[in-house]
Amino acid sequence: MKFASLAAVAASLVAPATLVAAAPRVVQVHPSDIKVRNVGGSSFKLPQIHNDMFKQHGKGPRALAKVYEKYNMELPPNLRTVVRKILQELGIKIPHALGKGEQAIGGAPYTNETDDQDANPRTGEVSAFPQLFDVEYLAPVQIGTPPQTLMLNFDTGSSDLWVFSSETPKRQLGGQKIYRPEDSITARKLANHTWAIQYGDGSRSNGNVYTDLVSIGGVNVFNQAVESATHVSPSFTNDAASSGLLGLGFDAINTVRPTKQKTFMSNALESLEMPIFSANLRKAEPGNYNFGFLDPTEFVGPLSFVDVNATDGFWQFEATAFSIGSGNSTSAMVVPLAHTAIADTGTTLLMLPSAITQAYYWQVPGARTSAEAGGWVFPCNATLPKMTLHIGTYKAVIPGELINFAPVDTDSFDTAKVCYGGIQSSSGFPFAIYGDVFFKAQFTLFDLEGKRLGFAPKPQL
Repeated sequence: MKFASLAAVAASLVAPATLVAAAPRVVQVHPSDIKVRNVGGSSFKLPQIHNDMFKQHGKGPRALAKVYEKYNMELPPNLRTVVRKILQELGIKIPHALGKGEQAIGGAPYTNETDDQDANPRTGEVSAFPQLFDVEYLAPVQIGTPPQTLMLNFDTGSSDLWVFSSETPKRQLGGQKIYRPEDSITARKLANHTWAIQYGDGSRSNGNVYTDLVSIGGVNVFNQAVESATHVSPSFTNDAASSGLLGLGFDAINTVRPTKQKTFMSNALESLEMPIFSANLRKAEPGNYNFGFLDPTEFVGPLSFVDVNATDGFWQFEATAFSIGSGNSTSAMVVPLAHTAIADTGTTLLMLPSAITQAYYWQVPGARTSAEAGGWVFPCNATLPKMTLHIGTYKAVIPGELINFAPVDTDSFDTAKVCYGGIQSSSGFPFAIYGDVFFKAQFTLFDLEGKRLGFAPKPQL
């Protein structure tokens, strides 16, 4: 259904569950009222580092496909076709399964029982999208004694610390710096423990589990679970700069079996000055994460805290409404639309319910869903209105310039005529996903002990 106005959208949302859902409790806290809990504890600022190997071509569709892959969702046929074409243009080989195991892009894979097989359609799994998981910004982590420095992707939407290692088959390495447990005097293999992550194209990453010393910003965690990859989805292989992932979600979604392992943050909690970390991401430049302290220069005004439901392991919260407009947000029409969302720094886009997404792009002349791009696009010269997401009484404003995510018809904003939207539909997902488009507009504090999120606008916006 296409709506002719925001009023039409509001009129269509008549389901009691949508309009009457209880608003989340929002508590405003001044920075000076957030006290140090552990005097003499640790704190550090960790800057992101740009991945110079990141490929800009097809950035929009690849980012959308990555969300589907990450949350084990089957890609829509149009998006599968688009991504396949992009990967071919990048010169990346796309494997084809043969015989009984033959699959379409994004379909069920052909696998056998052996976990250490190469990504070969005759002998092991096939990944449809070998370039989806390259990331634009990374952060340094030291593992082992003596320390081995690896560049990892920090991800609040997962809870595993997994790395390419000396146990990863050479055929599945693409130039990554690897973790070598045999070179660390503090590494110990965790007997009879394994880990495994399944992705939306049916591929998987899995392996053994070690405990070792992990250090980030000078904060040391001894006996931290480090998941060593003995098999890596080819989705990751082509990103030579990234050596793995560090999850910042809750322990509940850690994939180690038979006993789940604590995340780095869970283990480091008692040694930090404050049981918090924050994400201060930026448009077109590296941002930073702060651990154990609050930097009041990174945001304006009080922090608005909302409770998190950590049952499923995510930083999950409730949003209540939205408004769209380039003028004063107090005069914009507020449309009630309660929805469950998660805060995920490992997702690039802002994935919103289809009614919100459609309502937004209705305000953009020339915007449309594109089979050729696999999502919402618009003329690059369009003036994008701001999006305001209402989280209880807090209004999170996303400026229009942050929603202009990537060029479509060329690789440069300077020459492109069609651009890709930073807001895309979360239809089919169990929740909305507030990704980096949101974090670039909103300073976000993650309170592990209090199980809450704090939001505040940034000074430059």
